[in-house]
Amino acid sequence: MCGFELVHEDADFLVVNKASGLLSVPGRGPDKQDCLIHRVQAVYPEALAVHRLDMSTSGLLLLARSPAMHRELSKLFEQRQVGKRYIAVVAGELPALAGEINLPLICDWPNRPRQKVDFEIGKPSQTYYCQLAYDPLKNHSRVELTPITGRSHQLRVHLMALGHPILGDDLYGTASSAPRLLLHASQLCFPLPGSGKAQHFESVPEF
Repeated sequence: MCGFELVHEDADFLVVNKASGLLSVPGRGPDKQDCLIHRVQAVYPEALAVHRLDMSTSGLLLLARSPAMHRELSKLFEQRQVGKRYIAVVAGELPALAGEINLPLICDWPNRPRQKVDFEIGKPSQTYYCQLAYDPLKNHSRVELTPITGRSHQLRVHLMALGHPILGDDLYGTASSAPRLLLHASQLCFPLPGSGKAQHFESVPEF
């Protein structure tokens, strides 16, 4: 298994679907060199990662095919012109069918890579959620998540802080609640640098 599925290819960029359990980029140490970008570069040597997903998260990732396009696409992320949506399955029934989570986040250094809510020095972090379905037998909710900011582990910490951890989360929930982290980057939208033409990509989660 190559660990990714090619969703889109053109002269400027690639969109791939990353498998859960695969690093987006290499980590520290020889045991953390197997990652999505290296696997993609085996086929597209020029590919450059524009953003990342947690190792446990599956879904859509954008890669540039030149340094110039990498700079332009990175600017879109910095300027929050990239729309991202995720699908997750969480414990319990959410307090409302839709809502907003505003909780400042910062790295929990003694327990890194964990992040934590910190109202004194945490960075502003905002997530919108929409409950798609609730299973009363399993007491699980299927939700759509739209992060406005892009903090590390933002969705996972926000849902945990709300009292509804994502199933299969080994850092902020109960790993045994699912075979994997039930979080998938399902939509990616952005204006094409140069023309401004809207780009929209979708991926259906396996769960």
